[in-house]
Amino acid sequence: MEPIPRYRFERLVRDAIDLIPDEFAPVLDNVAIVIEDRAADEPDLLGLFDGVPITERTELESPSIVTIFHHALCAAVENEDELVNEVAITVIHELAHAAGIDDDRLDELGWS
Repeated sequence: MEPIPRYRFERLVRDAIDLIPDEFAPVLDNVAIVIEDRAADEPDLLGLFDGVPITERTELESPSIVTIFHHALCAAVENEDELVNEVAITVIHELAHAAGIDDDRLDELGWS
């Protein structure tokens, strides 16, 4: 589908963050969430975690960054209902990496 307006996409990302249970709030303390149109080197990439998971963090690390790719997510779905679902999956998937959960465990949990 064509990209939705940026302000609506940002709302979808905020709604996905709101799905995170309160007990996981410490994971978000040192994570910046940014929205970009597409990854320069991987245009189909939906999201990316860049940083040190909370399970390996010391006091010296700078904040981790979760990037959510607006245009790539829109291109990956056929309609807005699918977009809402895919944004939630992507946000939770990338924040799980910030919590120290790897792709194999995410697959087991159904968040791949």
